[in-house]
Parts: sequence; C-alpha cells; structure tokens
Amino acid sequence: MNWQYRHTVLALCMLAFFVTYFARLAISPVVPFIVDDFAVSNTAIGAALSGMWLAYGVSQFPSGILADRFGERRVILVAVGGSAAMSALLAFAPVFPAFVLVAVLLGLAAGLHYAVATTLLSRTFDELGTAVGLHSVGGPLAGLTAPVAAAWIGVRYGWRPAVALAAVVGVPVFVLFVRGVRPTEPRRPDQPMRDRLKLAPLVELLSRPAILLPLFVAMIGTYVVQGVMSFLPTFLVAFRDYSPGTAAAIFSAFFVVRTVAQVATGKAADRFGRDAGIGISIAAGAVGAAGFVAVPGVAGVALGVVGAGLGSSFFSAIDPRFMDALSDTERGAGFGLVRTVYTVVGSTGSFGVGLAADLFGWGVSFALLSGLYVVALAVLVGNKLLGTGY
Repeated sequence: MNWQYRHTVLALCMLAFFVTYFARLAISPVVPFIVDDFAVSNTAIGAALSGMWLAYGVSQFPSGILADRFGERRVILVAVGGSAAMSALLAFAPVFPAFVLVAVLLGLAAGLHYAVATTLLSRTFDELGTAVGLHSVGGPLAGLTAPVAAAWIGVRYGWRPAVALAAVVGVPVFVLFVRGVRPTEPRRPDQPMRDRLKLAPLVELLSRPAILLPLFVAMIGTYVVQGVMSFLPTFLVAFRDYSPGTAAAIFSAFFVVRTVAQVATGKAADRFGRDAGIGISIAAGAVGAAGFVAVPGVAGVALGVVGAGLGSSFFSAIDPRFMDALSDTERGAGFGLVRTVYTVVGSTGSFGVGLAADLFGWGVSFALLSGLYVVALAVLVGNKLLGTGY
C-alpha cells in the first residue's frame, strides 16, 4: 500500500487520541498517593475523577460547534495541547480544590478530540468504519501503557511526575500534528455560535428515529464499558480471588483484545453493515460478562476477557452509523451532540456497577451488565425484523 496524506491524518489522529486518553488514565494508578498527599477521602478523589469524566462527555458537543466554526485541525490541536498543559498543571496543584479544578479542565480539553477527529476522518476516508476503528486504537494503547508507566513512576518519584507524564507524551504529538496535518476548511465559519445552541433543532436531531435507535444502544453499551473499565480488576480480586498483580495483568489483556477488536469491528461494519458490526460486538460482550460470572476457572476468565474486549469495541461500528445518518453540514455539531449524550449517560456506569456490587454482590453486578447488552442486542434485532429502515 502506498502511503498517502490521508494515512498521515489517520495516524496523527490516533496519536492525538492516545494523548487525550493517556492523560486521563495516568491518574488512577497513583490515586493512593494523591489521597495521602492531600489527606482526603477516597470519596473525594472519586468525585474529582467523576467530574473529569463528566466534563469529558459534556465537551463533545461544543467541540463539534467549534470545529464547524474554526476547522477540525485547530480544535484537535487545542485538545492535545490542552491535555498536555492540564496534566502539567495537575502536577503542581498546591491544594486539593485546585487539583479538582484542573482535573475538570483536563476532561474538558480531552473531550474536544474524539468527535472532531471522527468528522475529519469522514472527510478523508470512504471506509469510515475501518478508519474509526484504527483511530480508536489510540485509547486501548493508552490503556496498555499509561497505568503501567504512571504506577512505575509514582512508586519511585511520587504522583506528581506520574501525572505530568502525559505532558511529556503530548508535546511531541502536538508538534507532529502541527507539521503533518494541513489546515481544514470550516463548514460554517460565518454562522454565529449562539445559533447552534438553539434548543429546538437539537431536540429535533436527537428525536430522529435513525439517531434515536442507535443512541439508545450507544448509551447502554457505554454504560457497560465504563463499568467494566472501572471495576474489572476489583471484580477479579473480590469475586475470582486473584491477586492484585494477576488482576492487573488480566486487565492489560482486556486492552490487548480491545485494541485488535477496534479494527476488526470497524472492518466488519464496512463490509457487512453497521448493525451487523454492532450486533456481533455487543453479543460477544454479553457472553463475556456472563462468562466472568458463570464459567469457573481460567476458561471463564479467558472467555470474559475476549468477550468484554470485543464488546467494548462497538464504538467502531456505531459511530459511523451516526455519521451515516447525518448530513455533511450536521456532522460537526450533530455528532458532537450525540457523543455528549451517550458519553454523559454512559459515564454513570461506574456508579451503577459499584452500587449494584455493594447492594447485591459482584456476581450480580456483572451479570446485570450482560443483561444490558442483551437488551441492546434485542433492540437491534427487533429493528431488523420489523424492517423499519432505521
């Protein structure tokens, strides 16, 4: 294959996503050190991280509006540069309230990337599912590297250098993006931004059946993925009686599967249809979550890791489905709005899974995740059987 400019765009978008994901994941491994340093409770640090993830979801919609006004390239540069800068500031937070504020700003900056990068790729690639799948690999790659690197640095040098590591990673990617990606023409450079915030058009877009149906599936899927990513190591220790080290290794294996599955799911969506790619992914996720609970021994964990990894890759199929349902002029703000809705709703997965575990135990908590995947799959199958065309 001859290397073309579009491949440069794809590679640099993937690296940009890697940076924004790395910056968020680098905090979790050093939470105990942060708690000790600031003398705060786990609840307090949990609230700070929840604020960061919520801000990440909220900023998806304005990212699309900004891209329509100023072009995708500028917004992605702000996302990468902002993530690097906020990571550096986080390392110098003198008191805990300042840490919380910067963590929220980090979420806002990081959230500017994904929807805008997907829109940029839709301009560049006809096989959007494959492109989105390759772009999304940046997230799992960050999941493989950030926790390990941050934990290693945190143990030896403290939590501040560990969270600042994202700035070290982000600066060269920022420079590469500046040099490698050409300026992009804004879609709506002259339209006042306040016009894009009128409620009626936003409600109309979200209420379209072609948007509403996959949006429901995306909210369920994101909820499940967020729950698995937040608590899989804890589940393996508490329910499967693994050591923390073994649980961490299994968690890394989950990200390995997810990395490969992102690309495979995107290709399946391009070849066999968006809903086929989504359905295969979430069906595997349902089996994987059930396997973690119901199948004993190593076989159950292996089934769970493979199934959960495949299930978490459904974004590579469902995001192109949304893009298919939007016109070219709607893709910036429209896709950003969709991403905000399903990301914000899905971010409650961490709370929901933890609450279910406290009330009913870890087995029931993960079994419920399998059941939610089944509900999403039933919606897709029912839509297909009814022939609605949505």
